[in-house]
Amino acid sequence: MIKAILIFNNHGKPRLSKFFGHYTEDNQLQIIRECFQLVSKRSDTVCNFLEGGSLLGGSDSKIIYRHYATLYFMFCVDSSESELGILDLIQVFVETLDKKFENVCELDLIFHVDKVHHVLDEIVMGGMVLETSMTEVLTNIDAQEKVLKSESTSLFSQVSNSKAAEKVKALGSRLSSNH
Repeated sequence: MIKAILIFNNHGKPRLSKFFGHYTEDNQLQIIRECFQLVSKRSDTVCNFLEGGSLLGGSDSKIIYRHYATLYFMFCVDSSESELGILDLIQVFVETLDKKFENVCELDLIFHVDKVHHVLDEIVMGGMVLETSMTEVLTNIDAQEKVLKSESTSLFSQVSNSKAAEKVKALGSRLSSNH
């Protein structure tokens, strides 16, 4: 099972953290610090798997990560997960973000955190892998965005035609005529 998904920049600043299971806020912060310290001091030429820190469960947990440009993508998992399967999942997640944001960068993670979580929720839910196909994930997200857009357009037209909208327009014209 996946225990946590973390994304850091090269300076250790968390850009995304999602925990599956109950961890207090203090524990989450300690896990984030410990994971970054474990991974950041490793060379890019070594294996991308390591034993999880003491806060994650020690030898029963693993940290599997990839370092892309200025970002570390890290999955903290229990011993039942396949290292190569999780590496592949990280690749799917990164490629999906790359397609969604047309060349994803750290700023996309900062300014579009809701969309990043939406992508992640299509791939992993409750610590379990839901979908591994980038095409399927993007199709689902596009379909949901179309529904949201049509609902917001419908809501806007309902509000525009309502009596409240007429009152706001009347108030606006009175205020502008007073000046």
